[in-house]
Amino acid sequence: MRPLSLPLALTARLSPVVVLAAAGWALTSGPFAPAPAADPQAQAQEKTESQSESAPSTSAASKTYTGAPAPCDSVASKTVTSLVPGAKTAGKEIPSTDTKLRRTCSWNALKGYEYRWLDVSFEIKESDESAQNAYEQRIKDKSGGGDVPGLGDVGYSVVNLTTEDKQETREGVVLVRASNALVVVTYNGSDFESKGAPSSDEINKGAIKAAKDAVAALEGGQKG
Repeated sequence: MRPLSLPLALTARLSPVVVLAAAGWALTSGPFAPAPAADPQAQAQEKTESQSESAPSTSAASKTYTGAPAPCDSVASKTVTSLVPGAKTAGKEIPSTDTKLRRTCSWNALKGYEYRWLDVSFEIKESDESAQNAYEQRIKDKSGGGDVPGLGDVGYSVVNLTTEDKQETREGVVLVRASNALVVVTYNGSDFESKGAPSSDEINKGAIKAAKDAVAALEGGQKG
């Protein structure tokens, strides 16, 4: 359960004081009551309390991302070159219905018989809790992986091998939650000559490398 917000907590704590103050005013105020002397210390305290009640909490807001960064600029050119040989480092952004909340960039290339594909997505949620719920659901859908320390608030990676028409494809997915944002990296590859696929280690390390770039781009951008 979240703690009470500052204004509500102060209101609850100061309610008895307000009631007593109101009663005192009723007894001492009137046509023959002397004008009360101004108390500078009390006025200063009242002003400070009023400002504290009206001031919004900035600790949570400072960690809230209000928009997704440009995804095709989120992965360093040298990372793209090493993971997707032959691909244009500029990448291609996938159309989105709301680019402020979700943006994705894709890189893919066939060099010789080696095919590689890299996707990087940013999703902005309304709160840390919403992002965490989405993160946990994604992990359930892609079970069998493990935690990746040092990425955002929490990170997870999983690698799977699929075979279609005797052609193997190995795919790695890295999920990261950073405050109210999700970073999703997908990296896969196939060898069309041998019908095999890159090793799990190669795909996993590649996906994590791209995720580190993407999270750095997110955290280096503007925050709300």
